[in-house]
Order: sequence, then C-alpha cells, then structure tokens
Amino acid sequence: MNRFAAWLGIVMVLGCSAQEGSEGVSGAGKTLVTQADCERQMGFFFVEGGEFLRGSDRAQKDYAYRISAEGFADSADEIATAETGYRRRGWFDREPDEQTVNLPAFCLAQNLITNEDYQVFVQGTGHEQPGISAAAYQTQGFLVHDYSEVEPYLWQDEQYPDGQGQHPAVLISYEDALAYAEWRSQQDGVTYRLPTALEWEKAARGTDGRYFPWGNEWRDQATNWAKNGPEGTSAIAAYPDSRSPYGIEDMAGNVFEYTSTLVEKSNGETEVLLKGCGWDDYPGFCRAAYQHDRPTDAKHILFGFRLVAEIE
Repeated sequence: MNRFAAWLGIVMVLGCSAQEGSEGVSGAGKTLVTQADCERQMGFFFVEGGEFLRGSDRAQKDYAYRISAEGFADSADEIATAETGYRRRGWFDREPDEQTVNLPAFCLAQNLITNEDYQVFVQGTGHEQPGISAAAYQTQGFLVHDYSEVEPYLWQDEQYPDGQGQHPAVLISYEDALAYAEWRSQQDGVTYRLPTALEWEKAARGTDGRYFPWGNEWRDQATNWAKNGPEGTSAIAAYPDSRSPYGIEDMAGNVFEYTSTLVEKSNGETEVLLKGCGWDDYPGFCRAAYQHDRPTDAKHILFGFRLVAEIE
C-alpha cells in the first residue's frame, strides 16, 4: 500500500471528525474595534464586523468530495474509488451547515507565528522547545507520517532547523500556543489570543461565501498542498493566492491552525478545533468551511497558529 492509499485508508479511522460544539465568540469584540486600531498594531489586519456565511451547503460538500478525489487520484477509476471512500467516511458531512453569522470586528495577524518568532519566546522564557519524542508520537496516534518525517522539524539546543526561520512554528500544542500568546502580551503590552473558529473562517473567506480565499474554484498552484509545493512546510506568505480578502496570508494550505474554540467529545474529553489545511492535504480539506479537532496536548508537523490582537 503506498503512502497516499494509507492516508485514505488509515487516517480517516483515526478520528479527525469535528463534532459541532458551542463556539460563540466569548472573549472577542469586547470593544468596538476600528480599522485605525488594527493599523496601529504592526502585522495585524482589520476584519470588519457584520454578517458572513459560515459552514457549507450540500453543493459545496459534494464539490469538496469530488475535488479531493481528483487531487488524490489520477485515473477515472481511481478518482471514483477515492470519492466513494471519502463519502463513506463522511469527512465533509461533519461540517456545520451553511448559515449566516454575525461577528464583531477583530484584528488578525497577517502571518502565522514563525520559528524565528517562537525562538525568541523559547530563549526568553525557557519554555519547552518544539518537538516530540518517538515514543510520545507513537502514543499520540497520528501515524500518517512516520517519525522519520518528524525528525527534520525537531529543534536542537533552542535552535530551529536550518533554513526554517520563516516557516510556521510546528510541533507545538494548543497549550504552547496559549503560553506564547500570554508571553507576547506581556512583551508588547497588548492582549493577544487565538482566533475563534468563526473568526478564522470569516477572515479566510470574507462575506461572499467563497470556498477558498481566492474564490470557489480550486487552483492547483494556489497553495502548498499534497501535489504542489515542498514536501513539508513552506515559508509564510509564499503563495499570494492563499491570501484572504482581508490580506491575511496562508489561509489555505501549509499548516492547520489552532483556534480558541473547544469542543466536548462523546467520551467526555475536550479537544480544540483546527482550521485550514496542511501541506499534505487534498483540495476539499483546504476550504474555509472545513475543520477538525485534536487533543489540546497534541503536537504535529501539520499544526501551527496565529494571533488576534485585542484592542482595549
């Protein structure tokens, strides 16, 4: 079985489903944020308040299944088999149904937190550097990528891998991201937090209901995904088409992003919603409506984050 077949046949079983939970915007929009407020925060862009379309309708879900199969396979028979497999596992049927949501304005970071950004935090605080042991990786269970593929992302002596300074920081948990936000808040005198899943989705797709940052039709060259880009993370802002209507970079492809939205699982555990898609993903997963959840202590080479600046 090749790697792509393993991805289709195994990862689906690992439970990347995102059961819809309570995801209001608690903690967001405490004050009336203006564009001028955001412009005073270097590296943060304004997302206006108001209504937008979140989630997906039947037509969008069907499109996601089709383009994912076309991205995954080559021949007509392989595409049909892949689409059947995707549909049987219900990947996109788990998405919230399309609805109109009203959000307050907010200020979102233009870019993902990079290794260079995160290194300042690690060296300044002694916080654990990005990484995960082989044993912990096996226990975690995200086995699509062998641990040999994780090793190139491991830091040594508080140093990120050569040439990856402008790549998104990965192998960090949701809890690590919160710690970074708290530290950065103290450094800058500005309150930072993770975006909610709704905020992230609006920032990615705007108000016209588009599927991707660039529109409704998939573009093979638009971002870093399984069949375009390096075999791994890419530098931030390397794909202009993945820039959202608000000027936010990498809102499709490269890495999944932690949000502040938590969901309660049927087993009683709490997990965090991630938005976006990773560099090894296929087109349907790169839509703004897609989401999945992971344990808050999970670490992976596909997971990164960006911040919201609270204006008080």
